[in-house]
Amino acid sequence: MANTFKTITKAGVTSLDTIYTVAGSTTTVVLGLVLGNTTGSSVTATVTLSSDTANRAGANNEANQDVEIVTNAPIPSASSLSVLDGKIIMETTDILKVSASGATDVILSIMEQT
Repeated sequence: MANTFKTITKAGVTSLDTIYTVAGSTTTVVLGLVLGNTTGSSVTATVTLSSDTANRAGANNEANQDVEIVTNAPIPSASSLSVLDGKIIMETTDILKVSASGATDVILSIMEQT
């Protein structure tokens, strides 16, 4: 199993935008996610994890659903927001999306296991 560290960046996000999709036969560990407000006024941002992973066995026998990691989080002018306090595991076809009310830069740090 190979571990590959990567940084994914996206500049000027202003509407719902797919930042990262996990490739086939890959598990991804999200290590960090920083949103940077590049405008002269406060903006809000939402981060969504879309997962269609199949049903689990046992007591949690339910398919994964889309969830918001943070919803309408305020980011003051010319500052940034570190979104994650811990790690998030993403599986094949899971998608990380960001939307913002004004130009927001995204920095995603991950480790892919293939």
